[in-house]
Amino acid sequence: MPLLIFVTLLWAFSFSLIGVYLAGQVDSYFSAMTRILLASLIFLPLLQWRRSDPRTAITLMAIGGVQLGLMYLFYYQSFLLLSVPEVLLFTIFTPLYITLLYDLLERRFSLWNLTVALLAVSGAAIIRWDKPNGNYWYGFAMVQGANLCFALGQVGYRQFMRRHQPLAPRQTFGWFFLGANLVTVTAWVFLGKAQYPQNSVQWGVLIWLGVVASGLGYFLWNKGTTQVTAATLAAMNNALIPAGLLVNLLIWNRDAPIINLMIGGGVIATAIMLNEWRNKQREIQHGKYRPT
Repeated sequence: MPLLIFVTLLWAFSFSLIGVYLAGQVDSYFSAMTRILLASLIFLPLLQWRRSDPRTAITLMAIGGVQLGLMYLFYYQSFLLLSVPEVLLFTIFTPLYITLLYDLLERRFSLWNLTVALLAVSGAAIIRWDKPNGNYWYGFAMVQGANLCFALGQVGYRQFMRRHQPLAPRQTFGWFFLGANLVTVTAWVFLGKAQYPQNSVQWGVLIWLGVVASGLGYFLWNKGTTQVTAATLAAMNNALIPAGLLVNLLIWNRDAPIINLMIGGGVIATAIMLNEWRNKQREIQHGKYRPT
């Protein structure tokens, strides 16, 4: 739990830094690739190439490719279509995806989860009720793609690393970043544009996001996922939202549509709280409910 809290505070500034200094100014594919390449510099020297078995290497590369590589491709595109507060609010769906993934592992389908998700989508509509245009909903879809990739990676890493591992996580996490690099470098080669940082501030933001937010942050977050219950993990995924919104609204975005954000965000939060309440009721009646 302390690791997840620490990373939440660390990541609270990331949304605004991307939205203010990089989105629309630096190619999103270049930003995602550079961020992961910088993060790799921390863990590749620690990687135990010869002592890692092929299964561990392939699994962690696949997890990194999804959780970090694909997630960043969706994530950076969303900033071109939405405001920072909107991106933050729409990440609130991640706990639902984590719950659905655990339901899938348990081979069950929950109509309740689908209903809660639809309620949360209605909250997203309220935020931009005045003009929910195509770009807005496309941006909403981009955030959900990022949320799903992040949820898949967390569940996959947690399940894999909770088994017996002969090596310490820091000695294998380089595989995670190698997988992410394969995705982002390929995307930049085929889809990127010649739109690079133009000043020291933009380079500084990229370095911070790569070395600290990604390199240190994702290692500590994924390590933290193996030390808590699935319910705590789902809840901590939403702790970033109030922290990130507070930073953005107080420092960079004082003119944001506060009323719409509060009402729409309240509807989304209500959907999540209903889901949490129902799961707690199930725990009381039937014992601990594993998928949450």
